[in-house]
Amino acid sequence: MTEPMPPAAAHNSEARNRVILIVYTAAIFTSALLLFSVQPLFTKMVLPRLGGSPAVWSVAMVFFQSLLLGGYAYAHYISRFANRAVPIAIHLALLIAAMLTLPLSIAAGWGTPPSSGYAFWLLGLFAVSIGLPFFALAANNPLLQAWFVRTGHPNGPDPYFLYASSNIGSFLALLSYPVLLEPTLTLRVQNLVWTGGYGLLILLIAGCGYLLLRSPRMDINAAAASDAAAVAPSWILRARWIFLAAVPSGLLIAVTAHISTDVAAAPLMWVLPLSLYLLTWVLVFQPRPLLPHKWMLAAQPVAIAVIVVLLAYTGTSNLLVILGGHLLSFFVIAMACHGELARTRPDARHLTGFYVALSFGGMVGGLFAGLVAPYSFSWIAEYPILLALAVLCRPATEERVPAWTRWYWAFLAVLAVVSIAPAFSSGKVFDWLSVNRLLLVGDVAVVAAFAALALRANRWKVFATVVLALSLARLYPPDDGRVETVRSFFGVHKIQVTPNGQYHVLMHGTTIHGAEKMLNDDGTPVTGRPEPITYYEKDGGIGQGIAAIRARKAGPLRVAVIGLGSGSLACASQPGESWRFFEIDQSMVDTARDPKYFTYVSKCAPELQPVMGDARLTFANEPDGAYDLIIVDAYSSDAIPIHLATREAMAIYKSKLAPQGAVLMHVSNRHLELTSVVVGIAAANGMQSWAYSDDPERNAEYVFATAVVISARAPEDVGGIATSTDWTLTPPRPHQRVWSDNYSNVLGAVWRRLRDGEE
Repeated sequence: MTEPMPPAAAHNSEARNRVILIVYTAAIFTSALLLFSVQPLFTKMVLPRLGGSPAVWSVAMVFFQSLLLGGYAYAHYISRFANRAVPIAIHLALLIAAMLTLPLSIAAGWGTPPSSGYAFWLLGLFAVSIGLPFFALAANNPLLQAWFVRTGHPNGPDPYFLYASSNIGSFLALLSYPVLLEPTLTLRVQNLVWTGGYGLLILLIAGCGYLLLRSPRMDINAAAASDAAAVAPSWILRARWIFLAAVPSGLLIAVTAHISTDVAAAPLMWVLPLSLYLLTWVLVFQPRPLLPHKWMLAAQPVAIAVIVVLLAYTGTSNLLVILGGHLLSFFVIAMACHGELARTRPDARHLTGFYVALSFGGMVGGLFAGLVAPYSFSWIAEYPILLALAVLCRPATEERVPAWTRWYWAFLAVLAVVSIAPAFSSGKVFDWLSVNRLLLVGDVAVVAAFAALALRANRWKVFATVVLALSLARLYPPDDGRVETVRSFFGVHKIQVTPNGQYHVLMHGTTIHGAEKMLNDDGTPVTGRPEPITYYEKDGGIGQGIAAIRARKAGPLRVAVIGLGSGSLACASQPGESWRFFEIDQSMVDTARDPKYFTYVSKCAPELQPVMGDARLTFANEPDGAYDLIIVDAYSSDAIPIHLATREAMAIYKSKLAPQGAVLMHVSNRHLELTSVVVGIAAANGMQSWAYSDDPERNAEYVFATAVVISARAPEDVGGIATSTDWTLTPPRPHQRVWSDNYSNVLGAVWRRLRDGEE
């Protein structure tokens, strides 16, 4: 059926075109702003269910990418209606229906997670809680671009510049949340502001629909059919679009996981790679890109070579250089991939199908790096895998084959044979390879870049060279195989054995969570009951706190410990005492129980049966007045569980204390100042706090600087601590806002650490 021509001029006036551009740009920008601000907002609401794990963010990204595909497919379908009023009416009805589900909240019946299958439970929680409003938001970008084409605007034939506007909105939402929204607004106010923004977006989209209906009818299908460029994209090209979108999407999650695990696990670190990822979309879809695509293609092999070398390097110095190398190289690789997408984008007729391919690829990459890899590999193997696949994102080239290059490929063949030979031989040549691994891996990585740039070798040969370099880095570890990794939903744990075998060290990311001395200085095995070290040494803050409460009670203690680690505190107990541990990560329990790693549990608490689950939920079920001492040991990691350091959390701890009990919180942290946070939440519950901070300067013996806060109802409840010169009675800071389930300020804690330095 032919749609009647609207009562308007045959062509849009300049003023009308300006209005169309402003309204559509504002709607797309606002939609992206809401789309990306809802992600940290709702994820923060969910974190208390699963221990504040950074893996929650990875699963959230998988959900958002998957639903983005659904939204893009929906936009692609309803854009095919010839009658322009139909998709406008359908989409406005969807937006209004979604508005009725706001403000955002966790759906009823999803308050307590299961004991396993966290990732799939999280996906279900997200789907039933925010699925509809997010789905409606996800459809806006391609749908509004398709409408914009039909308005007859002069820029309509190439509307992809609006995608840059969308990503600018996403970029600003990402940066403004930790810097502006989280420090200044409570979670409830953030939710209300977001809801108001959703209402504004409905008005803007209604305005877009009105402008479309008032525009002259354009049959873009007929117009495009006469253009040779309008030929439908082949399935091979569509598959390449999917691949080009999947690789950087997966790399985004993989590089974030690698940085958090092996480089510098600092708060808000996920913001950096995600910001760069969004920035690449902004840059490549500009009418005149600031960074020409040919530059990025030339830089991509070098960026891949840089990451290969960084993966082989194991030093801990120059962290800023290492971090910068990973991030800059990721940016170049993403620019090359996304630039290829921009270069091969179709005409406006196939716009929505193009976006469906992009979103499908993003979902595939996210699923692999966020869900498949954590359950398939014991280390961050997805990073080198995706890095090698990035080579295949390069456009096909006609290979030039100079005669002398046969020596190049012969050299690679020899290296390939040498790399697999250790499985059959143990000659000295392999010792040399292990010692000189960085030089060898670096040489092969440089050869790969040289092959791509100077020899113009086809991408499959470059791919093989990069795979060889990555394989060498993995086959010849610098630690002689003295590091084992255990991976779970909550991250990668490393069990490291020091070169002389004297210590076993448990690490989560770059943070040490415990260590045990296995050999005496003369090389003989340590026998008997092991002595707790690291942060738990008897003369440190935690040891003094336990001793003070034990002396005050003059009898066996009833102790609750939130966080197991290597099991060090199991050996702080004494006969006749009751110690109950609360832990969320089963892999941590299995590691602590295994005597080949640590013997604290097997020698001091062989019958240990920790309470599994998030401690905020499981500990609330404990009987009131049950414990003389509660030890909260969940903050030495850089990804802290905020919900265990709120006014409401302290209220739970206080309710579980015996009449003269105390709460001892371990707040050692390289990046966050948490002492004032604990003092504040304790004061909000009518408790006094004493702070301890000391550095014994015994790092070589794995005895570290420790910061601890003990809180109680009255000074006499903490015994000798109240008069000890090692402890300081600390009042709350008058102008510092108390953390609660409705408010926290991680950036403020980072700033105080930078301002005040080490405690």
